[in-house]
Amino acid sequence: MNTEKFNQFLNKISKEPLPVIDAAISLESYFPIVISSKNKELLNFDISSSSEWEVYIKSFLEKNKAKIAFGGYLEKRNIYDRSNYFKNVSEKEKRNIHLGTDLWCKENTKVLAVLDGEVHSFKNNKNFGDYGPTIILKHEIENEVFYTLYGHLSLASIENIKVGDAVLQGNTIGYLGSSTVNGEYAPHLHFQIIRDLEDNFGDYPGVSSKENIAFYKNNCPNPNLLLKLAI
Repeated sequence: MNTEKFNQFLNKISKEPLPVIDAAISLESYFPIVISSKNKELLNFDISSSSEWEVYIKSFLEKNKAKIAFGGYLEKRNIYDRSNYFKNVSEKEKRNIHLGTDLWCKENTKVLAVLDGEVHSFKNNKNFGDYGPTIILKHEIENEVFYTLYGHLSLASIENIKVGDAVLQGNTIGYLGSSTVNGEYAPHLHFQIIRDLEDNFGDYPGVSSKENIAFYKNNCPNPNLLLKLAI
């Protein structure tokens, strides 16, 4: 199935938005956020500080009378420069184009399986600026196999699960982690769709370099095909 048809397939799975965060939080409480150089507010605080990120996100949510700030697919970001894990490469190889949707909200917020599936893998990705605890689910719908990744979870989220565990759409699969375990970010979920995991286990690139973006754009479709959040 080519990319266009696969995207159409994803979009048709549900006419209604599929929740990936606590379904008790209404869609009216969601507000879009930009985490790129276009957002000049990011110049007003130390983006290397998780505590200052938390202050900023809390203020953003309060200002916009929201409970969840969301966005970021294919967004070019400078924030990864704070981490040598991303920064110590040539400009051409620098990974700074975001491949998922981020949903920023409170620590310990429920994270839901967006579709029926099973646990493919999980891992604590401990690099500074990385995912922290991560779960990848495998889905098979109409003979199409694909995966969804849930990053920046709590440690407890990966303590009592095993590969092959069945999950149902809407099941709570974990909770958002604090900055002490989630790669040192303000609490948020990184949600990503992946067609080919390329033999990865509990991890998959969440940002791409400019030179590789054509591949990753095809392999990691827009999560909003499932989430259907109004932007």
